[in-house]
Amino acid sequence: MYYKPLFNNLFKIVLLVVFFSNSVHSQSLEKVIESNSRTSEYKLRDKHRHPLDTLSFFNITNSMTVIELQPSGGNSPAGWYTEILAPYLKNKGLLIAAHFNPKESDWRAKMRNDFELLIKEKQAYSSIKMSMLSMPPSKLAKDNTADMILTFRNLHNWLKSNALKEVFKVSYQALKPGGIFGVVEHRAPDSYSIEEMIKTGYVSEILAISYAQEVGFVLEEKSEVNSNVSDTKDHINGVWNLPPTLKLYDERERQKYIAIGESDRMTLRFVKPIK
Repeated sequence: MYYKPLFNNLFKIVLLVVFFSNSVHSQSLEKVIESNSRTSEYKLRDKHRHPLDTLSFFNITNSMTVIELQPSGGNSPAGWYTEILAPYLKNKGLLIAAHFNPKESDWRAKMRNDFELLIKEKQAYSSIKMSMLSMPPSKLAKDNTADMILTFRNLHNWLKSNALKEVFKVSYQALKPGGIFGVVEHRAPDSYSIEEMIKTGYVSEILAISYAQEVGFVLEEKSEVNSNVSDTKDHINGVWNLPPTLKLYDERERQKYIAIGESDRMTLRFVKPIK
């Protein structure tokens, strides 16, 4: 008759431990996102990029081995998400930056060099491991070693390079069975042709999902966390009319595009099946 109360108390303790552990994990990611060590201009974009909700949707934990695909772009040497992923994974996990191949162009070489200099300078980046995503792609890491691979707003570039499906393929190879492939990309209407996607910078969900499924991924869930119903997707300069690029022929239209905000984006979580 003493066993039942004892069991109930132990069960309550276990529940409290699980709840506390999950709370600590959540607060840890939130703390990194809210940190003043992040670039102030990057933090201003949180309202458009929703990093906490996005990474939580991908089911990231701080003990994972995570590959971020081509983390640099534009005029920034450091990926926007790298500033969050690097300190979050530093102590228990591993961040692998599959960066540009410096042999492909002078611009890519400069971006990679600037990124590597940052790794040496910034304490939060000191544990990042470098890899390479070439066009056409080759191995990102040893097969079946990554827990998660993430890509943010890159699909249109790989589609333009005729390498999108190959990027998905090498990502599949690098992931462990059960590993997660997280995708955020400017979302085109389903009616867009590949030519229209390349021209505008928007990629359809149908194309992204079909390519991922062809290499073996299973679509686990979609999220609307990065959707923007104000984005009409009919801009003269495509997605680049919108922030943060604001590529405009007429500066008088700047406020119009700032009011729209950043692009409407798909957010997809794929999984590599456990066979």
